[in-house]
Amino acid sequence: MSIIKVIIPAYNEEDSIANVVRDIPARVDEIIVVSNNSTDATEQRAKKAGATVLQESRKGYGYACLKGMEYIAHQSKVVEKKPDIIVFLDGDYSDYPEQLTELVAPIENQGLDFVIGARVKRLREQGSMTPQQIFGNWLATFLMKLFFRASFTDLGPFRAIKYDKLLSLNMEDKTYGWTVEMQLKALKQKLSYTEIPMKYRNRIGVSKVSGTVKGSVMAGVKILGWIFKYSFK
Repeated sequence: MSIIKVIIPAYNEEDSIANVVRDIPARVDEIIVVSNNSTDATEQRAKKAGATVLQESRKGYGYACLKGMEYIAHQSKVVEKKPDIIVFLDGDYSDYPEQLTELVAPIENQGLDFVIGARVKRLREQGSMTPQQIFGNWLATFLMKLFFRASFTDLGPFRAIKYDKLLSLNMEDKTYGWTVEMQLKALKQKLSYTEIPMKYRNRIGVSKVSGTVKGSVMAGVKILGWIFKYSFK
């Protein structure tokens, strides 16, 4: 059976993080919550729920993900055993963690490299994605289709990737561009990929990105910047 580790970036998600950790299937080998400079009880509640808790004081989604990857790399050397699959999942309880089994199935059963949990309209709870999120996803995936003939329909954060393929991507974005960077580099490196339709609900609490005008604008700028950077590379 595959060795699976989950990385959950979390910033002030004390009301949701325990639910996320507890709903992850028991077959997962380790759940790593990276507290991204949280000032509430996120860390204590994640630890009580059974997660390994790390701290990353530099604010940014990418910083938190990279911190989780650094930890996994270190642990792999210590125990001399690498994971097979890394799953990324948000800490706001908008995704359904129990669907992780469906998410990793194409990797385990078909040998694919990379799987996106797509937040399709028919499975989304009303209001769970803001108009700017919906438009931003459409624009980004349209441009990836135009420039790279990609078949992505979403930049969903719930995603699974083979560990060795993740390392080969040399991820570098520190903030809002993490998800699109991964997808663009997967296209450039010709990784095999697919999307799995996933349920999506209203998050607990207010989004730190799509819930603010500044966050939405900054995320949009970063995402488009990555796409155009790779389109002319």
